[in-house]
Amino acid sequence: MAPIRAVLAAEPAETAEPSQAGQAGQPSPTGQAGQPAATAADRTRGRLGEIDSADLPEGDVTIRVQWSSLNYKDGLAVTGKGRVVRSFPLVCGVDLAGVVLQSEALGIEPGQQVIVTGWGLGEERHGGYADIARVKSQWVVHVPAGLDPRSAMAIGTAGLTSMLSVLALEGHGLNPIGAAGMPVVVTGAAGGVGSVAVALLAHLGYEVTAVSGRAGEAEQEGYLRALGATEVIARTELADAKPRPLDSERWSGGIDVVGGPTLATVLRQTRYGGCVAACGLAGGADLPTTVHPFILRGVDLAGIESVRCPTHLRVEAWHRLASDLPRDVLDSLTVEARLEDVPALAEDILAGRTRGRVVIAVNP
Repeated sequence: MAPIRAVLAAEPAETAEPSQAGQAGQPSPTGQAGQPAATAADRTRGRLGEIDSADLPEGDVTIRVQWSSLNYKDGLAVTGKGRVVRSFPLVCGVDLAGVVLQSEALGIEPGQQVIVTGWGLGEERHGGYADIARVKSQWVVHVPAGLDPRSAMAIGTAGLTSMLSVLALEGHGLNPIGAAGMPVVVTGAAGGVGSVAVALLAHLGYEVTAVSGRAGEAEQEGYLRALGATEVIARTELADAKPRPLDSERWSGGIDVVGGPTLATVLRQTRYGGCVAACGLAGGADLPTTVHPFILRGVDLAGIESVRCPTHLRVEAWHRLASDLPRDVLDSLTVEARLEDVPALAEDILAGRTRGRVVIAVNP
C-alpha cells in the first residue's frame, strides 16, 4: 500500500525527535510525497505528512476516509495547545466518514458508507485526518438514509453532541408545547455545536435564544436568525451578570457550550423543573454557582459526553439528525476545506475565527 497522507499532531519540544520508520503504530518520519524527514522543529507544529500502512493501529475494519471535520478538540491537538494527544506521533481528527475497504466484522461489508466519531480517535489512536483509517467494528455506525459521508461530517462530532443534548432535554420532558412562551437558550451559538443546536431546536418548533460574542454584528445576527433563532443576545449579558442565588425565570431549558459564569447564569435563570445540557467549556471549566437552582427550582444539569457514548444512543442520534436537521440549513452553516488547510484552520478555530461547521475533504 502506498504511503498514507495524514495531518500529524504538534509534539512537545522534548519529544519531537524524528521517529524510526517501521515501528508499529508510529508514523514514519517522511514528509509528503517523498520529501525529507520532518525535523524536530517541524514536529512541534501540526503538519501534513505521511504514515506507512504498517503504522495503522489494530482493528477489524479498514476505511477509505472521504470526509472529516474540524472540531475545537482538533484545534487543540493539531496546534499542541491543549493536553489532548496521549502519545506521539499521532494522526489527528476526532471523526471520519467514508467507505469500508476491508472488514472482519459481521454486518459491516466492503463498500458500505460508515461514520466513526470519538472513541479516542485523534487523541489515543490515529484519527480521521488520513487517507486510510483502521478502527474497531463496535465503533462503526452506518450512514443513515438521508445522509451521505459529506453531510455526515458536516454534522460531525459537533452535531452529534448537539443532538445528544436535544435528546437529554427531551428525556427530561421538554417539548415545544410545554416550552411555549419561554425560549430554549443556546450559548456559543455561532460555533459548530451551537449552530447545529439552534437549527435543530428551531426545526422542532422551539423558540430559541442564541447567545453570541458578536451579537451586535449584523452579519452574525443574520446568520443565527437564518438558522432559526428568534432572539440573539450578547454573551456578556450572561457571562458578566451579577452573581445571585436565583434570577427571574427566563428559559425553559438550555444547551450550554461555554461553561463558567455563563452556565451559572443560565442555571439560575432556568424555570422551575427545567433542564440544561452542558456539553462544553469554551468559557472555562469552573462553575461558580450555588445549589439554589437545584433545590429551590428542581433544575437539572445534564452532562453530555460524546466520545464514549454507547452505540445504541449514537445510532438514535444519527437517525434523528438525518430526519430533524434540514439539509438546506446544514449546507448554509457548512464550509469546505482541504486536508492541507487543517493546520491553519486549527489556529482559526481556537481563536474564534470559524463559524458553523468546517468539513474536510480527505478523499471526496
